[in-house]
Amino acid sequence: MYGTGTIRVVIADDHPLIRGALRGAVTGICQSGEVFEAGSLEEAVALLEADADVDLLLLDLNMPGMKGFSGLTYLRAQFPAVPVMVVSATIDRGTMRRCIDFGAAGFLPKTLDIEAMRHAMRIVLGGGTWTPAEVDLSAPADKETSDLVKRLASLTPQQMRVLMMLSEGLLNKQIAYELSVSEATVKAHVSAILTKLGVESRTQAVIAAAKIEAGQWQPDSA
Repeated sequence: MYGTGTIRVVIADDHPLIRGALRGAVTGICQSGEVFEAGSLEEAVALLEADADVDLLLLDLNMPGMKGFSGLTYLRAQFPAVPVMVVSATIDRGTMRRCIDFGAAGFLPKTLDIEAMRHAMRIVLGGGTWTPAEVDLSAPADKETSDLVKRLASLTPQQMRVLMMLSEGLLNKQIAYELSVSEATVKAHVSAILTKLGVESRTQAVIAAAKIEAGQWQPDSA
């Protein structure tokens, strides 16, 4: 682990060159460590399911399977002990703040130089939170985001996964097949999702999922 000079890091990005650059940034933080690479959300989940004893997940917000903030919230629900640093070419302040509100421990712009990246990673590995200086974390989240975070926190990891599949247009029987569960189980999950998100129909849940992906939430208009 980090405190003993060894770290285990998962780099999840669909661009090999970016993964290589991040691997280079990880090198030198500690005396030794292991770095695992994934090119999609599915691959990242598989790595963490195989061995969740990971000190840090470096996560591309826009890689295949992520669906915006939905992928981040799913990973935080499924692997709450693994700190996540979002790595992105986006430098929009609102996006950075939303990532922190949705559970990320840091936001790492891809434009940072290698030493700045290492500094940021060290802070997060030490249990802290890091974002660029222009992001004000002292201000409370806006009401819409706070509401969204509370509702998402009430979903189980499986319900979050079902919600993501609903947003992809999958039918109950298709979701049941993908998750190796019965259709009745999927229907129960969908019913719970509707209740927890405060919507009344499957269609509204899909609309809500789209807003979650974009980091927007207006339940009254869902």
